[in-house]
Amino acid sequence: QVQLVESGGGLVQAGGSLRLSCASSGLPYSRDAMGWFRQAPGKEREFVAIISTSGINTAYADSVKGRFTISRDNAKNTVYLQMSSLKPEDTAVYYCARRSTRGGLPTDGRSYDYWGQGTQVTVSS
Repeated sequence: QVQLVESGGGLVQAGGSLRLSCASSGLPYSRDAMGWFRQAPGKEREFVAIISTSGINTAYADSVKGRFTISRDNAKNTVYLQMSSLKPEDTAVYYCARRSTRGGLPTDGRSYDYWGQGTQVTVSS
């Protein structure tokens, strides 16, 4: 069974930084693309970032480009989301997702097969 566990969430002031981690287990991690999604109060889940199996190719939502950086360490079966210049609008539960189908960098959550439990990020103004 695939397990995804997020960590690193918390409370931070606007303009601050936070780094999220997602540890994966259960199946060969390096073969799967990994993504981050978030869901804010009163809103539906939205795409944040995705990284390819090699870690070289990435894609970001327009709302976080230039502020967030996704990376992965395949030796540690872990994907990261470095968040900087945080805004109150970034407040949400952040989810790590794993895609087992090869090819592409999809932004649709329905293209992902496994999900973590989420970690809360709260940005105060």
